[in-house]
Amino acid sequence: MNVYVGITDGEWFDFLRERNLAEVNFWKPSGASFKALKEGDLFLFKLKAARGGRVAGGGFFVDAPVMTIDWAWRAFGNENGVGSMRELNDRIWHYKGADGRHDPNANVTCIILTDVFYFEEADRLDISDRWSSSIVAGKTFHGQEASELVREVRLRLAGIGVGTMPSDVDNIPTARPGVEIVSAKRRLGQGAFRTLVANAYQRRCAITGERSVPVLQAAHIRSFSEEGPNSVDNGILMRSDMHALFDAGYLTIDYDRAGETRVVVSGRLHEDFGNGKDYYPYHGRRLAVVPEQRSLRPARQYLDWHHDNVFLG
Repeated sequence: MNVYVGITDGEWFDFLRERNLAEVNFWKPSGASFKALKEGDLFLFKLKAARGGRVAGGGFFVDAPVMTIDWAWRAFGNENGVGSMRELNDRIWHYKGADGRHDPNANVTCIILTDVFYFEEADRLDISDRWSSSIVAGKTFHGQEASELVREVRLRLAGIGVGTMPSDVDNIPTARPGVEIVSAKRRLGQGAFRTLVANAYQRRCAITGERSVPVLQAAHIRSFSEEGPNSVDNGILMRSDMHALFDAGYLTIDYDRAGETRVVVSGRLHEDFGNGKDYYPYHGRRLAVVPEQRSLRPARQYLDWHHDNVFLG
């Protein structure tokens, strides 16, 4: 497991810690790619020197897509470490060096973290012996250095006093339920689901190809309330009106005999509303956009569930 330690804004950290949020967006204003970690690796929050300069918590890396400020707010809300879209915009443009600018369509790097944890002040980790004053944004640790950091984090999560080193530290269960220090695929939250679905569909409506991000929504195929998972293969990016029809059962997606995904529009749309002329032309069409990676495409089991339980055929 690699470990990345990122220099962290104190107000951002305090906002999240007070709400004990388990999924967060550690956004970077640059909109540049972030490739320091792989899924399941550990990302730690190091407060700035004015706040003590210690590691105060962390989480596990999911992905780092580049999205718009508008999408970051709509997907993550308070998980961005702020209370409003306006505040998010102001913070990002402040760090970009353009105070007072308002452009929600500018790009920002969304470093998605899950199973986030926060240390009490007495447990915060001093890594000054492994840190150079020249580091501006963060540092990646590999090999033995990473293993040592993982062990120190595990001790703190297990509630064991700082300075104590049991012989079998690798097998100590953590005190926080659900947080295990292993490099593994993690369960996604709603914000991560929305963002990764949008990224998989290239920020375009799967049915119409529409690119206007403000009207795009990540739809669950098997609804979350019906135990549908927050996995990309249980999601489709849709224009808001298509999403509404999909959830109401007037539209579904099927696989044809050739294995292609096609749109199915219910006859009930006309029967119930005496209309539907804008939607029936899509009936029988292949999806306009599908994820390039096959494992991210709609899973047949979820499409079958939607057809059997929601669609008004």
